[in-house]
Amino acid sequence: MPTSEPTPAEIAAMPKSEFAFPGPLRDQLVAAILDGAKTSTTGLVIDYEHEDEPLPQVGEQAVVVDSADRPVAVIETTEVRVVPLAAVDFAHVVDEGEGDRSIAEWRANHESFWHSEEMRQALDDPDFTVDDATLTVLQRFRMIADLRGE
Repeated sequence: MPTSEPTPAEIAAMPKSEFAFPGPLRDQLVAAILDGAKTSTTGLVIDYEHEDEPLPQVGEQAVVVDSADRPVAVIETTEVRVVPLAAVDFAHVVDEGEGDRSIAEWRANHESFWHSEEMRQALDDPDFTVDDATLTVLQRFRMIADLRGE
């Protein structure tokens, strides 16, 4: 565990962590990270595979960027679980910090995003849908540096 904030050189070498697509949703998610409400996120295994990116690893650090691609925080992954969509638990939902009051509400909001035109374009699949068996990546993290003052 780091005992001090990462140096500018260390930050420049870190991978980016982009939440949603640039715009209002990303701005909302980044704000929730910065105020401490958001300590988990959900991705899709198929998205990592499509982008040819490895799944997050415990201990990995990444730079959170805002909609203008500015670095605003550094997060460290503390837990990664791959589970079917039907197995996402309420504790994870709450820790996403998006205000969902039930798993059903969380799932409806996430399905709306995953079924969006932007997501389907990103996956090169105009008919992409998720179901109970879709593999999700449940990532927990902690913010280790707030970069807004830099």
